[in-house]
Amino acid sequence: MYLEIVTPDSKIFEGEIEAVQIPGANGLFEVLTNHAPLLSTISKGKLRIKINGENPIYFNVSGGIVEVLNNKISVLAEEVKAVQD
Repeated sequence: MYLEIVTPDSKIFEGEIEAVQIPGANGLFEVLTNHAPLLSTISKGKLRIKINGENPIYFNVSGGIVEVLNNKISVLAEEVKAVQD
């Protein structure tokens, strides 16, 4: 599954992942391989990326939208900052 995180200023992350947890408008949700198509708003919170065999990567996001389609996840965020868990 492929993830791309973009802000108005730059591309923050792109690459193959195993799973991603996203702070949605109605609560935290996780996207795995072969997830159904989805379009959702993102709330302020922590986004967690799990990459095969590696420690998770965390980003604080301030809001935006996410689209899931054909094993590609596109996160369009207002502001994104890498954080340590």
